[in-house]
Amino acid sequence: MSKGTIVITGASAGLGAEMARQFAALGYDLGLCARREEKLEALREEITAAHPERRVELRSLDVTDHEAVHTVVRDLAAAFGTLDRVVVNAGLGKGVALGKGRPDANRETAMTNFVGALSQAEAALEVFRAQEHGHLVMVSSMSALRGMRKAMTVYAATKAGVASLAEGLRSERVPGLDVSVIYPGYIRSEMNEHVAQNTPFMVDTETGTRAMVRAIEKRKAKAYVPAWPWVPIGFLLKRAPLSVVRRMT
Repeated sequence: MSKGTIVITGASAGLGAEMARQFAALGYDLGLCARREEKLEALREEITAAHPERRVELRSLDVTDHEAVHTVVRDLAAAFGTLDRVVVNAGLGKGVALGKGRPDANRETAMTNFVGALSQAEAALEVFRAQEHGHLVMVSSMSALRGMRKAMTVYAATKAGVASLAEGLRSERVPGLDVSVIYPGYIRSEMNEHVAQNTPFMVDTETGTRAMVRAIEKRKAKAYVPAWPWVPIGFLLKRAPLSVVRRMT
């Protein structure tokens, strides 16, 4: 018997793929979305081999295609009969200091991380309002807590925007809707594979994702994950002068 249905975007690798593995182990049926269909197929084979009772639906999706996002979410809702949770996870880590000649990279990050997240939230809320229940999960970042410098400037701004969208929805108090914002710290993933292996506080994908899944299952309004050391770091980040934040990041 299924525990419920979860749609995860950006599910072909990294945190999205690992969330899919862990949610399947918990008993959820899955709608997995990403651009790389071959990776989604391999993930489905892996999950169904480990959990043959689980249903895994795949959809090719570029989250910057607004119409495609709505089509895919509606299609998955029809296929499953209901959607219990949508995890807005798809994102890019590209970025260059502003004025350094790569506006294309910054624009692509903004379109994927914020405008794409907006499209996903719109599509999810259309379903959740109609069925009068649902759990929207927005994956932000610890970098969203303050303005970041150089290559992180646009990325951090998009993730702050994602968190603000979620807070606005919580404030609206949509009947039957739960909204969670997850702020991952340094979790090893495909997005940050270029970062040095000995980066302080970096945890492996499985460990970091387990903390995310635990917070999502508790339907927390917001969660800094893993809690150690990111809860105290988050406290400091939000209160420290910008001169101190500059040295921390």
